[in-house]
Amino acid sequence: MRRARLPRLLPRLARLCVLLWLMLAATAPVRAQGVELNTLELAQSEGALTLEFSARLTLSRALEDALRRGVPMYFESEAALYRSRWYWRDERVSQVSRSYRLSYQPLTAAWRVSLGGLAQTYPSLSDALAVISRVSGWRVADASQLEPEQRYYVEFSYRLDNTQLPRPMQIGLGSEWSLGIERTIRLDERVLDPTKK
Repeated sequence: MRRARLPRLLPRLARLCVLLWLMLAATAPVRAQGVELNTLELAQSEGALTLEFSARLTLSRALEDALRRGVPMYFESEAALYRSRWYWRDERVSQVSRSYRLSYQPLTAAWRVSLGGLAQTYPSLSDALAVISRVSGWRVADASQLEPEQRYYVEFSYRLDNTQLPRPMQIGLGSEWSLGIERTIRLDERVLDPTKK
């Protein structure tokens, strides 16, 4: 009798284990090489789809040493909005990116963060890292590009762009020089149509 019950219980036990694993994965903060993602959310405001993210960066000893020796580092964040299609490859609706330049000024002992033509100095590395690892109200697409009955998702990535390091430093980079995270999030119906609750 007991042996007859065991084959019926195994699929239930496997489903329970998978469910527990998914619950633990959903509650733990998302972590990848040197990046702990605290927030990644989409919202619709002022006629646009906006993205908000915040992360905590942990630089390896090699990265921090290179920064302190005057080597600038470039951090790239990208977000691409896709519309799901069953009959063909998914359509890319929009794509946006930001590139931050982080450098150390030894004469003034200050950290400098540049975004495009704008630059700001900070007294400590932790202050500078807090600025480049947080974005609020980042415009990903116009609301007119979204159709309420369609399904959309956003592919998000944040990484250290090693291709912008000086050429001699790009040879033989080890794992301590890789820093990044990638995530995909689906648009909720409430984001597409804020009138729905």
